[in-house]
Amino acid sequence: MRILKHLFLNNQRWAEGIKSKDPEFFIKLSTLQSPDYLWIGCSDSRVPANEVVGLLPGELFVHRNVANVVIHTDLNCLSVIQYAVEILKVKHIIVCGHYGCGGVKAAMENKELGLIDNWLRNIKDIYQRHSSRLDNIEDLHERLNLLCELNVLEQAKNICHSSIVQNTWRRGQELNVHCWIYNLREGLLKDLGRSFTCQKQIPEIYVLRESKSIAGKRNFIRGVKGAVL
Repeated sequence: MRILKHLFLNNQRWAEGIKSKDPEFFIKLSTLQSPDYLWIGCSDSRVPANEVVGLLPGELFVHRNVANVVIHTDLNCLSVIQYAVEILKVKHIIVCGHYGCGGVKAAMENKELGLIDNWLRNIKDIYQRHSSRLDNIEDLHERLNLLCELNVLEQAKNICHSSIVQNTWRRGQELNVHCWIYNLREGLLKDLGRSFTCQKQIPEIYVLRESKSIAGKRNFIRGVKGAVL
């Protein structure tokens, strides 16, 4: 007996629905992946990335984790960003949080939850950084929603501070980092009004400048490639 049979039936209906509109859809999809967007969002099951923005499979590269966090020691997330930017050549990275995020809420509290406490420490740091503003909000629901927004902004900055994104900009490759948040009650996205498009938008302390040795190696490799061609 097949376990979770209803999910396989759902899958069959979904695939048939797609093929009824475009009989060659899955054949074309299997040969090429060329999305323009990388979505970094929360693992929350109520925020389905493709459906939220109305895109089909193959049009959105997706990475999700608890509370849409980007940490510089998270090789999983960094590998996704590197592959999306350098191999797939995406033009947009969208960091999308959502109001009422359980991970952000847990970071606001002092309850011990286990291993995830270490993951949420990054958001506690964000709270500490903005504590004067957050502590002045008496309504806990409003305070949580503001922290959800601040978390998106800070994670977008973390992306921009990475060597992956800075090297992309230095190469002259188009890349835009966006800050969005999703309203579960309305099903609507909100643009937080911040986007990053170049290295000049990064605070000086985070700017990475290519060393002469690395630049020399790059020029050597270019020269070898040119000679071979």
